[in-house]
Amino acid sequence: MTLVIHALHGGGAERVLAVLASHWAASGRRVTLITLDDQCSDRYPLHPEVSRVGLAALGPSRSLWGALLANFRRCRRLRAAITASRPDLVISFTDRMNVLTLLASGRAPWPVLIAERSDPRRQRMPRVWEWLRRWAYPRCAAAVVQTESIASVVRELVGRRPVFTIPNAVFPSPVDDDQENLPGSRRPYLVALGRLSFQKGFDLLIEAFARIADRHPDVDLKIIGEGPCRAALESQATSLGVADRVELAGWVAQPAPVLQHGLLFVLSSRWEGFPNALLEAMACGLPAVGFASDSGADEIIRHEVDGLLVPPEDVVALTAGIDRLLSHPELRQQMSCRAREVIQRFEAKDFFDRWDHVVASLVKRLAG
Repeated sequence: MTLVIHALHGGGAERVLAVLASHWAASGRRVTLITLDDQCSDRYPLHPEVSRVGLAALGPSRSLWGALLANFRRCRRLRAAITASRPDLVISFTDRMNVLTLLASGRAPWPVLIAERSDPRRQRMPRVWEWLRRWAYPRCAAAVVQTESIASVVRELVGRRPVFTIPNAVFPSPVDDDQENLPGSRRPYLVALGRLSFQKGFDLLIEAFARIADRHPDVDLKIIGEGPCRAALESQATSLGVADRVELAGWVAQPAPVLQHGLLFVLSSRWEGFPNALLEAMACGLPAVGFASDSGADEIIRHEVDGLLVPPEDVVALTAGIDRLLSHPELRQQMSCRAREVIQRFEAKDFFDRWDHVVASLVKRLAG
């Protein structure tokens, strides 16, 4: 079995693929994991039996012709690496990698299972990539998505190919009660987690926090993650007068201790695939406030039970939700107890069983 993704340098899709690779290697399967990036940027551990191949083929292009040439070369190198791995099945994660993997596979004998990890309705690619996706996706053997609403979209992209829905799972981290070792401020804080990108909506969160900062002068905002919007978010916090209370904590290898000591978790994403960060935070006992959407949050947060759902991209409603939970510690405590139920609701065993079933049934069907 060969797994393909752009990199392992952080992000929910990368983490899930690393977990799956290690699971299959531990169960005795021969597993190769290929990335376009090299291995120096890896942030997720792998089982020692996973064969790791980094192509060092990522990098910017300065022109359309340069981009076309670079992707042609990536396809050739990717095909060579997949061929060398002698797979019975190739599994590709994320939209552009799915397209590249299908192009690289061409008329090769191996089947390709693609995994769409975000919402194609919101996470749009450049026009050429969108056209290539329309052309390439029907050539997959099957597709895996994380919610039924996204399944309906992907079915239109893959034609008659089967589409399976497998939500992400909770992989609980050990509890750490040593608050002395926490990075940054020890003041009470709201917490958010994700790449500093437009998709994650941290600009909306900082605006909401600024609106209630005076009402809760002892509470800070901590955002874990790194990304291209850091400078813009720092500038926004300064312009709103809350720079001294908004901490952009950067990449944290083990975020669980930071999550465990937060007051509540805020999911401000404009869209998601199926938010791993939300699962991890609720497993740590944090009630959540998040934008309602059909990309996972509604399936995780149970409104008024373990968190609050508010209308998408509605900063006023997000502000009110945060203010309500900060103002009522007893409500936060009640929701905290129920939040931990995500560990049973999205248990790892069911996740692995469903993936194992899809892989086994696909290999059997294609062999027959």
